[in-house]
Amino acid sequence: MAQTEKRGGLLRKSSASKKPLKEKVVLMYDEIFMTEDPSKCSPRFWEELFLMKVNLEYLEGKLESLDGEELMKIKDNINCLFQHCIQALGEEHPIRVVNALQTLCALIRGVHQKNKSTSGFDIINMLMGFDKAELCMKNLMESLDSLLCAEGSESLKSLCLKLLLCLVTVTDNISQNTILEYVMINSIFEAILQILSHPPSRREHGYDAVVLLALLVNYRKYESVNPYIVKLSIVDDEATLNGMGLVIAQALSEYNRQYKDKEEEHQSGFFSALTNMVGSMFIADAHEKISVQTNEAILLALYEAVHLNRNFITVLAQSHPEMGLVTTPVSPAPTTPATPLGTTPPSSDVISSVELPLDADVQTSNLLITFLKYSSIVMQDTKDEHRLHSGKLCLIILTCIAEDQYANAFLHDDNMNFRVNLHRMPMRHRKKAADKNLPCRPLVCAVLDLMVEFIVTHMMKEFPMDLYVRCIQVVHKLLCYQKKCRVRLHYTWRELWSALINLLKFLMSNETVLLAKHNIFTLALMIVNLFNMFITYGDTFLPTPSSYDELYYEIIRMHQSFDNLYSMVLRLSTNAGQWKEAASKVTHALVNIRAIINHFNPKIESYAAVNHISQLSEEQVLEVVRANYDTLTLKLQDGLDQYERYSEQHKEAAFFKELVRSISTNVRRNLAFHTLSQEVLLKEFSTIS
Repeated sequence: MAQTEKRGGLLRKSSASKKPLKEKVVLMYDEIFMTEDPSKCSPRFWEELFLMKVNLEYLEGKLESLDGEELMKIKDNINCLFQHCIQALGEEHPIRVVNALQTLCALIRGVHQKNKSTSGFDIINMLMGFDKAELCMKNLMESLDSLLCAEGSESLKSLCLKLLLCLVTVTDNISQNTILEYVMINSIFEAILQILSHPPSRREHGYDAVVLLALLVNYRKYESVNPYIVKLSIVDDEATLNGMGLVIAQALSEYNRQYKDKEEEHQSGFFSALTNMVGSMFIADAHEKISVQTNEAILLALYEAVHLNRNFITVLAQSHPEMGLVTTPVSPAPTTPATPLGTTPPSSDVISSVELPLDADVQTSNLLITFLKYSSIVMQDTKDEHRLHSGKLCLIILTCIAEDQYANAFLHDDNMNFRVNLHRMPMRHRKKAADKNLPCRPLVCAVLDLMVEFIVTHMMKEFPMDLYVRCIQVVHKLLCYQKKCRVRLHYTWRELWSALINLLKFLMSNETVLLAKHNIFTLALMIVNLFNMFITYGDTFLPTPSSYDELYYEIIRMHQSFDNLYSMVLRLSTNAGQWKEAASKVTHALVNIRAIINHFNPKIESYAAVNHISQLSEEQVLEVVRANYDTLTLKLQDGLDQYERYSEQHKEAAFFKELVRSISTNVRRNLAFHTLSQEVLLKEFSTIS
């Protein structure tokens, strides 16, 4: 029964059963989803289609709603649509090009969604047809390459990159994405480099370009020759490498800024006042609430650059003004789509700020400092899986840096001093360090500070064994360089020694719990050998003779910890258990530390007895140490300054496979094609002649 309703001041009849009118583009899509060729009845069908505003949701939804059998029936029309999209990319009319790009995105995503079911059809065949696939993809990649390299519209370039990101991330495991074989054959590597080397295009598209490159490098990287790996490893153009470094530095800097803002907001709020009232018993919970989502995609890009390209190491030390000190206009944050902090590309106006000339009054920074600050944040809380992965990747990057001769040269350079404000985890027993009191020191001091900070703050029940091993390895590699090049670094070594001894105490006091999950003797051996490194070679790299004396003082002062460790490993090495061999290695490694303790302790006790002193001061103990060096006998231990170099393929392949899968899912989830509204595009293209 018809009812009367009032609309816009007019009375009219409407039927409840009346269907809403479909927009023309939807009617055209429906024709494609028939088995007949839509251009038979309408010769200008394809020409008209690309003048229509794309309805992404309808097209994707329609593809997903069909089962495999139904989809196979319209395969010819899907192939035809795909080919006409590629043809439209060569059109002069930019609106056609935009609509073709968006249609391709919908097609690729829609067909891939179907493949998740058990329909069993091949995606390449479904989209292009096997016989035409090679030519189709060649034409597609050539068109995208031309659009990316042309002087034209920035919006078009943005859509091209989004289409490529869509293409790469449609499957969680990118190595199973067979379409990428064509992206390997028809390389767009040079187009990506061009974007990174030109400041205007870098500001607009640098983030997407860097993430795309990082993903392409990880396609079947262990199974076949990946041309993107080969090409990235030999890039030596300074402008390109610096451009890539600036994009990464800006993304990490943006994360650091967001974290700092949240931290300040948190500290000035009600919760902070409450915490101050009741003490710091809730401080850990308060800290967790200010966590900002990590940006693993940009971290992967930094890793690939550092790991694959020796020339990129120079970019780490390239000075630029401290990002965040330069005031920039703040654009209102979009309300949709709601993406987590740290996953979206930084705004272009902030990126432009790093291109300013250096000012003597502005604190200079570089990519390495920005990365160290980023690491100090993400490595604080490793309970969350994403942060654990990020923390591990940070330590892997630091491992690659610590092995590199040139990187070590600038890390230890006395003429390159910086004030690095690392984030420190709030802890009950220590005060927050004042930023202004930070000294200017060589960058290696900041790396060591970061490692000490990690050691001190992660002794917990859910013990991150793997991260601890990597952390100690980084310290060891830095010491090997200092010993080899006789670099006398003015560093507060006592903080490191104290942290290492406390870690040994933690391992011993939690022996039963930890041994159920980890071989703690591997870590204990590494710690003991760090002390052996200082004992055997300390005179070549410790800053002063008194530093060497302080090392002995710390070993003697904490002798009970080393005695307890020896008792523990001796007990387990004499039993026929699973830890016998691992524990016996630690027993042998303790020989010089025990020799020092057994040599000096009786002499200190004797000195105290003769002088009737119940408790000796540090200076008195040091006096005894200096007077009795001559009679101390130590064994020369081999291989202390040797280490196994980092190898990704043999040890880290599973980690990177899982990491790339996580990044691919995240990038796909945050790809927003509707961010470029038709109105914006029409406005832009209306001015193009």
